[in-house]
Amino acid sequence: MSVLEIDHLNKSYGSLRALQDLTFDVRAGEIFGFVGSNGAGKTTAMRIMLGVLAADSGEVRWNGSALDLEARRRVGYMPEERGLYPKMKVGDQLMFLAGLHGMSPADARSAVDRWTDRLGVGARRGDNVEKLSLGNQQRVQLAAALVHDPDILVLDEPFSGLDPVAVDVMSTVLRERADAGVPVIFSSHQLDLVERLCDRVGIVRSGQMEALGTIDELRRTDRPRYLLDVRAEDAAVAATVTAVPGVTVLPATPRPGAVVVELDDASPEVAQTLLTSALRLGTVHEFSPVRPTLADLFRGVVSATDVPEVEPAEPAESPDGGRRRRGRREVAA
Repeated sequence: MSVLEIDHLNKSYGSLRALQDLTFDVRAGEIFGFVGSNGAGKTTAMRIMLGVLAADSGEVRWNGSALDLEARRRVGYMPEERGLYPKMKVGDQLMFLAGLHGMSPADARSAVDRWTDRLGVGARRGDNVEKLSLGNQQRVQLAAALVHDPDILVLDEPFSGLDPVAVDVMSTVLRERADAGVPVIFSSHQLDLVERLCDRVGIVRSGQMEALGTIDELRRTDRPRYLLDVRAEDAAVAATVTAVPGVTVLPATPRPGAVVVELDDASPEVAQTLLTSALRLGTVHEFSPVRPTLADLFRGVVSATDVPEVEPAEPAESPDGGRRRRGRREVAA
Protein backbone atom coordinates (compact mmCIF):
# COMPACT_ATOMS: atom_id res chain seq x y z
CA MET A 1 0.00 0.00 0.00
CA SER A 2 1.30 3.45 -0.95
CA VAL A 3 2.37 5.45 2.10
CA LEU A 4 3.99 8.83 2.67
CA GLU A 5 6.13 8.49 5.80
CA ILE A 6 7.52 11.34 7.88
CA ASP A 7 10.12 9.74 10.10
CA HIS A 8 11.68 11.57 13.09
CA LEU A 9 12.09 14.95 11.41
CA ASN A 10 14.14 17.52 13.30
CA LYS A 11 14.72 21.11 12.27
CA SER A 12 16.23 24.00 14.22
CA TYR A 13 16.84 27.67 13.52
CA GLY A 14 19.61 28.53 15.95
CA SER A 15 18.21 27.85 19.41
CA LEU A 16 14.65 27.47 18.10
CA ARG A 17 13.50 23.85 17.70
CA ALA A 18 10.96 24.06 14.88
CA LEU A 19 10.48 20.27 14.60
CA GLN A 20 11.25 17.67 17.27
CA ASP A 21 11.22 14.03 16.16
CA LEU A 22 8.06 14.62 14.14
CA THR A 23 6.74 11.23 13.00
CA PHE A 24 3.53 10.21 11.23
CA ASP A 25 2.34 8.74 7.95
CA VAL A 26 -0.30 9.48 5.33
CA ARG A 27 -1.81 6.42 3.71
CA ALA A 28 -3.13 5.83 0.23
CA GLY A 29 -6.77 6.78 -0.05
CA GLU A 30 -6.96 8.91 3.08
CA ILE A 31 -7.23 12.62 3.82
CA PHE A 32 -4.96 13.59 6.71
CA GLY A 33 -5.61 16.80 8.63
CA PHE A 34 -2.46 18.46 9.93
CA VAL A 35 -3.45 20.99 12.60
CA GLY A 36 -1.74 23.13 15.20
CA SER A 37 -1.45 26.71 16.34
CA ASN A 38 0.58 29.31 14.46
CA GLY A 39 4.23 28.44 14.92
CA ALA A 40 3.59 24.75 15.60
CA GLY A 41 5.77 23.52 12.71
CA LYS A 42 3.27 22.49 10.04
CA THR A 43 4.60 24.59 7.17
CA THR A 44 8.19 23.72 8.07
CA ALA A 45 7.32 20.02 7.85
CA MET A 46 5.56 20.49 4.51
CA ARG A 47 8.49 22.41 3.06
CA ILE A 48 10.81 19.59 4.10
CA MET A 49 8.52 17.09 2.35
CA LEU A 50 8.87 19.15 -0.82
CA GLY A 51 12.63 19.62 -0.51
CA VAL A 52 12.29 23.40 -0.15
CA LEU A 53 13.90 23.06 3.29
CA ALA A 54 16.41 20.47 4.45
CA ALA A 55 15.83 18.64 7.72
CA ASP A 56 18.61 18.52 10.29
CA SER A 57 17.81 14.83 10.68
CA GLY A 58 15.07 12.38 9.83
CA GLU A 59 13.66 11.25 6.52
CA VAL A 60 10.62 11.56 4.27
CA ARG A 61 9.80 8.34 2.41
CA TRP A 62 7.37 7.38 -0.32
CA ASN A 63 6.58 3.67 -0.69
CA GLY A 64 9.55 2.84 1.51
CA SER A 65 12.13 4.87 -0.44
CA ALA A 66 13.49 8.35 0.21
CA LEU A 67 11.33 11.05 -1.37
CA ASP A 68 13.99 12.25 -3.80
CA LEU A 69 13.83 14.86 -6.55
CA GLU A 70 12.33 12.48 -9.09
CA ALA A 71 9.62 11.34 -6.68
CA ARG A 72 8.84 14.95 -5.75
CA ARG A 73 7.88 15.61 -9.36
CA ARG A 74 4.85 13.44 -8.61
CA VAL A 75 3.78 15.61 -5.67
CA GLY A 76 1.09 18.27 -5.98
CA TYR A 77 1.95 21.13 -3.62
CA MET A 78 -0.19 24.08 -2.68
CA PRO A 79 1.70 26.65 -0.58
CA GLU A 80 -0.03 28.89 1.94
CA GLU A 81 1.59 31.92 0.31
CA ARG A 82 0.40 31.81 -3.28
CA GLY A 83 3.20 30.93 -5.69
CA LEU A 84 1.59 32.27 -8.86
CA TYR A 85 2.89 34.90 -11.26
CA PRO A 86 0.40 37.78 -10.83
CA LYS A 87 0.89 39.30 -14.31
CA MET A 88 0.68 35.98 -16.19
CA LYS A 89 -2.56 34.66 -17.65
CA VAL A 90 -4.16 31.81 -15.74
CA GLY A 91 -4.17 29.37 -18.67
CA ASP A 92 -0.61 30.21 -19.77
CA GLN A 93 0.65 29.83 -16.23
CA LEU A 94 -0.93 26.42 -15.72
CA MET A 95 0.35 25.27 -19.12
CA PHE A 96 3.84 26.37 -18.11
CA LEU A 97 3.67 24.53 -14.78
CA ALA A 98 2.31 21.39 -16.45
CA GLY A 99 5.23 21.52 -18.88
CA LEU A 100 7.68 21.63 -15.96
CA HIS A 101 6.22 18.32 -14.86
CA GLY A 102 6.95 16.81 -18.28
CA MET A 103 3.47 16.93 -19.79
CA SER A 104 3.08 17.29 -23.55
CA PRO A 105 1.34 20.48 -24.78
CA ALA A 106 -1.76 18.53 -25.78
CA ASP A 107 -2.00 16.70 -22.43
CA ALA A 108 -1.29 19.92 -20.56
CA ARG A 109 -4.03 21.82 -22.43
CA SER A 110 -6.53 19.06 -21.71
CA ALA A 111 -5.62 19.03 -18.00
CA VAL A 112 -5.70 22.83 -17.71
CA ASP A 113 -9.14 23.00 -19.29
CA ARG A 114 -10.46 20.14 -17.17
CA TRP A 115 -9.26 21.47 -13.80
CA THR A 116 -10.09 25.12 -14.37
CA ASP A 117 -13.60 24.13 -15.44
CA ARG A 118 -13.97 21.76 -12.50
CA LEU A 119 -12.82 24.42 -10.01
CA GLY A 120 -15.03 27.13 -11.45
CA VAL A 121 -12.40 29.36 -13.07
CA GLY A 122 -12.62 28.12 -16.66
CA ALA A 123 -13.97 31.48 -17.82
CA ARG A 124 -10.93 33.22 -16.32
CA ARG A 125 -8.20 31.31 -18.18
CA GLY A 126 -7.42 34.39 -20.28
CA ASP A 127 -7.18 36.76 -17.27
CA ASN A 128 -4.04 37.72 -15.42
CA VAL A 129 -3.91 36.21 -11.94
CA GLU A 130 -3.75 39.64 -10.31
CA LYS A 131 -7.23 40.43 -11.68
CA LEU A 132 -8.81 37.53 -9.83
CA SER A 133 -10.36 37.64 -6.38
CA LEU A 134 -8.37 35.98 -3.61
CA GLY A 135 -10.80 33.06 -3.63
CA ASN A 136 -10.38 32.51 -7.37
CA GLN A 137 -6.61 32.78 -7.01
CA GLN A 138 -6.89 30.00 -4.44
CA ARG A 139 -8.82 27.88 -6.96
CA VAL A 140 -6.10 28.47 -9.57
CA GLN A 141 -3.45 27.52 -7.02
CA LEU A 142 -5.23 24.21 -6.43
CA ALA A 143 -5.46 23.67 -10.20
CA ALA A 144 -1.67 24.15 -10.31
CA ALA A 145 -1.28 21.42 -7.69
CA LEU A 146 -3.58 19.04 -9.60
CA VAL A 147 -2.71 19.72 -13.23
CA HIS A 148 -0.06 16.98 -13.52
CA ASP A 149 -2.24 14.29 -11.88
CA PRO A 150 0.04 13.92 -8.83
CA ASP A 151 0.52 10.77 -6.77
CA ILE A 152 0.61 12.79 -3.50
CA LEU A 153 -1.14 16.02 -2.50
CA VAL A 154 0.41 18.34 0.10
CA LEU A 155 -1.76 21.41 0.70
CA ASP A 156 -1.01 24.25 3.12
CA GLU A 157 -4.21 26.08 4.18
CA PRO A 158 -6.06 25.24 0.93
CA PHE A 159 -9.43 26.53 2.18
CA SER A 160 -8.20 29.96 3.21
CA GLY A 161 -10.33 32.75 1.74
CA LEU A 162 -12.87 30.46 0.06
CA ASP A 163 -16.62 31.00 0.19
CA PRO A 164 -18.86 28.06 1.23
CA VAL A 165 -19.55 27.02 -2.38
CA ALA A 166 -15.84 26.93 -3.19
CA VAL A 167 -15.17 25.00 0.03
CA ASP A 168 -17.69 22.37 -1.07
CA VAL A 169 -16.09 22.11 -4.52
CA MET A 170 -12.59 21.77 -3.12
CA SER A 171 -13.73 19.26 -0.47
CA THR A 172 -15.31 17.10 -3.17
CA VAL A 173 -12.16 17.23 -5.31
CA LEU A 174 -9.94 16.20 -2.38
CA ARG A 175 -12.23 13.31 -1.50
CA GLU A 176 -12.23 12.13 -5.12
CA ARG A 177 -8.43 12.25 -5.23
CA ALA A 178 -8.23 10.25 -2.00
CA ASP A 179 -10.76 7.73 -3.31
CA ALA A 180 -8.48 7.31 -6.35
CA GLY A 181 -5.70 6.21 -3.96
CA VAL A 182 -3.85 9.53 -3.56
CA PRO A 183 -2.60 10.33 -0.04
CA VAL A 184 -3.84 13.84 0.77
CA ILE A 185 -2.42 15.94 3.59
CA PHE A 186 -3.61 19.44 4.31
CA SER A 187 -3.24 21.96 7.11
CA SER A 188 -6.08 24.19 8.23
CA HIS A 189 -7.31 26.28 11.13
CA GLN A 190 -10.92 25.53 10.10
CA LEU A 191 -11.31 22.69 12.58
CA ASP A 192 -14.96 21.99 11.82
CA LEU A 193 -13.97 21.38 8.21
CA VAL A 194 -11.05 19.15 9.23
CA GLU A 195 -13.39 17.17 11.47
CA ARG A 196 -15.90 16.69 8.68
CA LEU A 197 -13.46 15.87 5.87
CA CYS A 198 -10.46 14.04 7.30
CA ASP A 199 -9.98 10.32 7.89
CA ARG A 200 -7.22 10.96 10.43
CA VAL A 201 -5.89 14.03 12.19
CA GLY A 202 -2.53 14.94 13.69
CA ILE A 203 -2.32 17.76 16.25
CA VAL A 204 1.11 19.37 16.43
CA ARG A 205 2.46 21.50 19.26
CA SER A 206 5.93 23.07 19.34
CA GLY A 207 7.12 20.83 16.51
CA GLN A 208 5.97 17.59 18.13
CA MET A 209 3.05 15.32 17.31
CA GLU A 210 0.88 15.47 20.43
CA ALA A 211 -2.22 13.59 19.24
CA LEU A 212 -2.78 11.34 16.24
CA GLY A 213 -5.70 9.22 15.07
CA THR A 214 -9.22 9.22 13.73
CA ILE A 215 -11.68 11.67 15.25
CA ASP A 216 -13.36 8.78 17.06
CA GLU A 217 -10.04 7.59 18.45
CA LEU A 218 -9.12 11.07 19.63
CA ARG A 219 -12.53 11.49 21.28
CA ARG A 220 -12.19 8.38 23.42
CA THR A 221 -11.72 9.11 27.09
CA ASP A 222 -11.73 7.28 30.41
CA ARG A 223 -13.83 10.14 31.85
CA PRO A 224 -16.95 10.21 29.66
CA ARG A 225 -19.46 13.06 29.76
CA TYR A 226 -23.24 12.90 29.45
CA LEU A 227 -26.09 15.32 28.96
CA LEU A 228 -28.94 14.52 31.35
CA ASP A 229 -32.29 16.24 30.81
CA VAL A 230 -34.91 15.33 33.41
CA ARG A 231 -38.17 17.12 34.13
CA ALA A 232 -37.55 18.14 37.74
CA GLU A 233 -36.41 21.11 39.78
CA ASP A 234 -32.81 22.12 39.08
CA ALA A 235 -31.85 21.82 42.74
CA ALA A 236 -33.32 18.32 42.97
CA VAL A 237 -31.51 17.25 39.81
CA ALA A 238 -28.17 18.58 41.07
CA ALA A 239 -28.61 16.93 44.48
CA THR A 240 -29.54 13.58 42.96
CA VAL A 241 -26.71 13.60 40.45
CA THR A 242 -24.01 14.56 42.94
CA ALA A 243 -25.18 11.81 45.28
CA VAL A 244 -24.11 9.18 42.75
CA PRO A 245 -20.52 8.08 43.47
CA GLY A 246 -18.05 8.96 40.71
CA VAL A 247 -20.24 11.63 39.07
CA THR A 248 -19.35 15.32 38.84
CA VAL A 249 -21.66 18.07 37.62
CA LEU A 250 -19.89 20.42 35.19
CA PRO A 251 -20.52 24.19 35.02
CA ALA A 252 -22.26 23.95 31.64
CA THR A 253 -26.03 24.56 31.85
CA PRO A 254 -27.54 23.62 28.47
CA ARG A 255 -31.16 24.39 29.51
CA PRO A 256 -33.42 24.27 32.63
CA GLY A 257 -33.54 20.77 34.07
CA ALA A 258 -30.49 19.65 32.09
CA VAL A 259 -26.98 19.12 33.38
CA VAL A 260 -23.70 17.97 31.89
CA VAL A 261 -21.90 15.45 34.05
CA GLU A 262 -18.50 13.79 33.97
CA LEU A 263 -18.00 10.22 35.14
CA ASP A 264 -14.84 9.08 36.89
CA ASP A 265 -15.28 5.62 35.41
CA ALA A 266 -16.05 4.71 31.81
CA SER A 267 -17.77 1.47 32.84
CA PRO A 268 -21.49 1.26 31.98
CA GLU A 269 -22.43 0.56 35.61
CA VAL A 270 -21.83 4.17 36.71
CA ALA A 271 -23.90 5.55 33.81
CA GLN A 272 -26.70 3.07 34.58
CA THR A 273 -26.76 4.05 38.26
CA LEU A 274 -26.97 7.71 37.27
CA LEU A 275 -29.86 7.08 34.86
CA THR A 276 -31.76 4.99 37.46
CA SER A 277 -31.43 7.77 40.01
CA ALA A 278 -32.63 10.38 37.50
CA LEU A 279 -35.71 8.31 36.61
CA ARG A 280 -36.86 8.49 40.23
CA LEU A 281 -37.11 12.27 39.86
CA GLY A 282 -39.27 12.39 36.77
CA THR A 283 -39.34 11.79 33.04
CA VAL A 284 -35.90 11.66 31.44
CA HIS A 285 -36.10 13.42 28.09
CA GLU A 286 -32.46 12.91 27.16
CA PHE A 287 -29.49 10.96 28.41
CA SER A 288 -26.77 11.07 25.79
CA PRO A 289 -22.98 11.10 25.60
CA VAL A 290 -21.33 14.48 25.07
CA ARG A 291 -18.45 14.01 22.66
CA PRO A 292 -15.72 16.61 22.37
CA THR A 293 -15.35 18.36 19.02
CA LEU A 294 -12.00 18.63 17.29
CA ALA A 295 -11.87 22.22 18.57
CA ASP A 296 -12.24 20.89 22.13
CA LEU A 297 -9.49 18.36 21.52
CA PHE A 298 -7.30 21.05 19.99
CA ARG A 299 -7.73 23.33 23.02
CA GLY A 300 -6.83 20.45 25.30
CA VAL A 301 -3.60 19.72 23.43
CA VAL A 302 -2.41 23.18 22.44
CA SER A 303 -1.56 25.56 25.27
CA ALA A 304 -3.17 28.98 25.08
CA THR A 305 0.22 30.44 25.91
CA ASP A 306 1.83 29.13 22.71
CA VAL A 307 3.29 32.08 20.81
CA PRO A 308 4.43 31.98 17.17
CA GLU A 309 8.17 32.22 16.79
CA VAL A 310 10.08 34.09 14.12
CA GLU A 311 11.59 32.02 11.34
CA PRO A 312 14.73 33.37 9.67
CA ALA A 313 14.18 34.32 6.04
CA GLU A 314 14.68 31.18 3.93
CA PRO A 315 15.05 31.02 0.16
CA ALA A 316 11.71 30.00 -1.33
CA GLU A 317 11.20 28.43 -4.73
CA SER A 318 9.45 30.38 -7.44
CA PRO A 319 7.14 28.41 -9.74
CA ASP A 320 9.87 27.99 -12.35
CA GLY A 321 12.24 26.40 -9.83
CA GLY A 322 14.34 29.56 -9.35
CA ARG A 323 15.14 31.01 -5.95
CA ARG A 324 14.06 34.20 -4.34
CA ARG A 325 14.37 35.51 -0.82
CA ARG A 326 11.45 36.57 1.23
CA GLY A 327 11.23 37.59 4.86
CA ARG A 328 8.48 35.75 6.80
CA ARG A 329 7.23 35.95 10.34
CA GLU A 330 6.58 32.28 10.99
CA VAL A 331 8.03 28.96 11.87
CA ALA A 332 4.99 27.33 10.38
CA ALA A 333 1.43 28.22 9.79
